[in-house]
Amino acid sequence: MLRRALPLFALTLVVTLAALPARAQNVTLTVFAAASMKNAVDDLNAAFAKATGIKVVSSYAASSALAKQIESGAPADLFASADLEWMDYVAGKKLIKDDSRVNLLGNRLVLIAPKDSKINNVSIGPGFDLAKLAGDGRIATGDVRAVPVGKYAKAALEKLGSWTAAAPKLAMAENVRAALTLVGRGEAPLGIVYETDAKIEPNVKIVARFPEDSHPPITYPVALTANAEPDAVKYIAFMRSSLAKTIFETFGFTFLIKPTS
Repeated sequence: MLRRALPLFALTLVVTLAALPARAQNVTLTVFAAASMKNAVDDLNAAFAKATGIKVVSSYAASSALAKQIESGAPADLFASADLEWMDYVAGKKLIKDDSRVNLLGNRLVLIAPKDSKINNVSIGPGFDLAKLAGDGRIATGDVRAVPVGKYAKAALEKLGSWTAAAPKLAMAENVRAALTLVGRGEAPLGIVYETDAKIEPNVKIVARFPEDSHPPITYPVALTANAEPDAVKYIAFMRSSLAKTIFETFGFTFLIKPTS
């Protein structure tokens, strides 16, 4: 019963805020979120602060780096990962509240090029020769050993039969936004990033979308950390709301759950 009531409570906080101004002003929550979520979560934090008076500070990086930071004791109230494996990792270390975990968002994997590139409308399918398309240049993506976007990219290239030739040409960045920057600056002629990232960078263009069945579904789970502040319950409830759905969809994410309020 309590868990059902929480989302509604989160959205009615604005009504009760006037009675609790001093307490609200003293509350600050810390969110660790995948780099690809930055623009959307920044907007979400602003909406949450407006509704509740509770300030949210976010740290953005690769999910792998954030998970390791949480393991090392970094103070965080909520973890939002760009894949299931890193959420499973912290869950296995008993570092999250399992009953708060939810698969919140989905995304697409795309191939990008600099805005002024002559590469356009690439067809991706079995036998796709990404190495040839890159020519003498590099292919920017996340580190395939740990960073979610790199792991998705490797899975897709393996499935398509493109991995062996393309692997030596990869420029593996510390997170998806770093890979996006390499292409945006023209330092790499191609990149593999999430569709949401490509949409916020004016200096790149999407030249192809990877088949959804070429890699595991891109799923963003969120969960409260084991040591989360009590008010973090209100934040994760807010993430499941209709307003949050609107914000995330504005940036191109797929909202995977039915809004709770």
